Amino acid sequence: MADSLHTTAVLAEPGPIAVYWGTTALIIIDMQRDFMEPGGFGETLGNDVSQLARAVAPIAAVLKAARETGMMVVHTREGHLPDLSDAPPAKIARGAPSLRIGDPGPMGRILIRGEAGHDIIPTLYPVEGEIVIDKPGKGAFYATTLGADLKARDIDTLLVCGVTTEVCVNTTVREANDRGYRCIVISDGCASYFPEFHEMGLKMIKAQGGIFGWVADSSAILDAITRSETTLSENTLETSNKLAAGASR
Repeated sequence: MADSLHTTAVLAEPGPIAVYWGTTALIIIDMQRDFMEPGGFGETLGNDVSQLARAVAPIAAVLKAARETGMMVVHTREGHLPDLSDAPPAKIARGAPSLRIGDPGPMGRILIRGEAGHDIIPTLYPVEGEIVIDKPGKGAFYATTLGADLKARDIDTLLVCGVTTEVCVNTTVREANDRGYRCIVISDGCASYFPEFHEMGLKMIKAQGGIFGWVADSSAILDAITRSETTLSENTLETSNKLAAGASR
């Protein structure tokens, strides 16, 4: 389990960060069908959804490792109640005039909870025990239970990934930073419809000595987890050998 893993350093920018995996959570932001899939809301607005698809494999790799080690996993979905009572008028008014939040779309009503397009893509679908946060805003803390859920598990470090880099990922990281969490953004596990926005979003997070957090790619995260497991195995073997030696005396 994650709480039995050792602290290891993640090679990140602007510098390495020591991570204790027992108080670390993986936060996967808005990997929803309406944003990710051809024919969904994102594509109907003229966006190239293939730009987001590149984040799926890195997220899946980190998610697999998180599940194997017992790390806390949180998935978020942006969306609203069917009556739109939790959607401010300014938000509803944005978007293409012919297709706004709540309107019928290719996968049901746009960004409405319970509709097919609102759900998470099958590749990253939550399993039993993983928390799903339905958020009405861009950030995962606003009007949700995320803060309480993290506090209940004594979490102090967040691995953040998902879409889009410059909007919901950045907003969540900034909210978390203000609440005292250390955030490591998984660079290849984030994406934007606009590659230049993705790059700038990452630069803003790690600027000025990591003003909002750290940035690392998925391979650095996986390497740190593996090193933690290796250290644990080596220590367990050393302890077993000492016990065996003592018993033979």
